[in-house]
Amino acid sequence: MGKVIYTDFEEIEGIIGSLMTNPQIKRAITRTNLCSFWNSILPEKHKNKSKPYGMLPGGVMIIACQNPIVAQELSLNKIMLLKKFEPYFKTLKMKVTDFKFDPKKWSFVTESN
Repeated sequence: MGKVIYTDFEEIEGIIGSLMTNPQIKRAITRTNLCSFWNSILPEKHKNKSKPYGMLPGGVMIIACQNPIVAQELSLNKIMLLKKFEPYFKTLKMKVTDFKFDPKKWSFVTESN
């Protein structure tokens, strides 16, 4: 077997840079960050019972909830959650004005895991 000489390596910065120009990859990274940030602001009893699902026009974030009770309890704390989540939105350069808590979306987020 002959000797193989490798000369055309692409640097990791170039690979990552080209990936970050892809809007689908940027969206996936943002969603992953949102999920981890979301769990960090929630009260302990609601962790793993709700997850960010998507965005509606006007900066409304849809939150999938395990059941209507969780959705109701989170709705009652919406203003506090928005204030706690605001620094994370700024970090991700997102404009979020409201949450919509939706238990019907829960089956979709649990199926994708």
